[in-house]
Amino acid sequence: MKQGQRNFGGDWTTEKLERVRKYLAAYTTIMNKYPFHFAYIDAFAGTGYRKLKQDENPNELMFPEIAEQEVQDFLEGSASTALQVQPRFQKYIFIEKDENRSSELQNLKTEFPSLQNDIELVQSDANAYLKDLCLNRNWKKHRAVLFLDPYGMEVEWNTITAIAKTQAIDLWLLFPLGVAVNRLLKRDGNIDTTVRHKLDRFFGTTDWYDAFYETIPTQTLFGKEMVTQKTGDFKSIEQYFVKRLQTVFTKVANNPLPLYNSRNNPLYLLCFAAGNPKGASTAVKIAQDILRK
Repeated sequence: MKQGQRNFGGDWTTEKLERVRKYLAAYTTIMNKYPFHFAYIDAFAGTGYRKLKQDENPNELMFPEIAEQEVQDFLEGSASTALQVQPRFQKYIFIEKDENRSSELQNLKTEFPSLQNDIELVQSDANAYLKDLCLNRNWKKHRAVLFLDPYGMEVEWNTITAIAKTQAIDLWLLFPLGVAVNRLLKRDGNIDTTVRHKLDRFFGTTDWYDAFYETIPTQTLFGKEMVTQKTGDFKSIEQYFVKRLQTVFTKVANNPLPLYNSRNNPLYLLCFAAGNPKGASTAVKIAQDILRK
């Protein structure tokens, strides 16, 4: 594919990618004034032009919205968008576990020949690679922007914690609000053990259950019974996750942007968190301005 020939979808994807692009451009402009090495990192990078196969991630395909073309276009377009940002990043790291899709990332080097020596392609599990990168590297002279864009709930909370501990990485994260989390929270609270453990790993705690459910006395045909019911809605799930991010990051944008599909169903939240104490206030101010509708 030639640069400029790639269409990222309709208004939905164009608008959201433009918001991310604005932050990346502001970031590189600022970072060029400081003596840091700074990189763009894209986890779950796919091919750079990712296509979800119907036979992969079977546990996540219980949520059909994630396979919609507009969602795929947004995820696919992030890598190419970052490579086009001016001023440019000093390094680009694209992470993909699948061998075939990882090899196809080579297309990015062909499409952007002037950047090919600074594009690092990593075939690895994103959680494992990011934890190693964050916990076992010296970040004193390095900074980065990380775009964490899983299809569903592949990201573990201990990965997010490791990112925050660097105090050097600004995080853009697609939180799977409607495509996964809300759909796993059954109305009656009867959530099987496997799903509970999945949500525990994702949120890094078990108190999500108390946050989204309450048990109240209810009059039934057999008298009063204690009944558990879901109280969490899209807004309360959003607020809960922002608070979780605030427990590990220096500052977090308080206005994550809901991303809707063409049927006006919320799919994701576009969230932002800043790790470096000195630059966090400026970073979050820029991000919050960009995230405003």
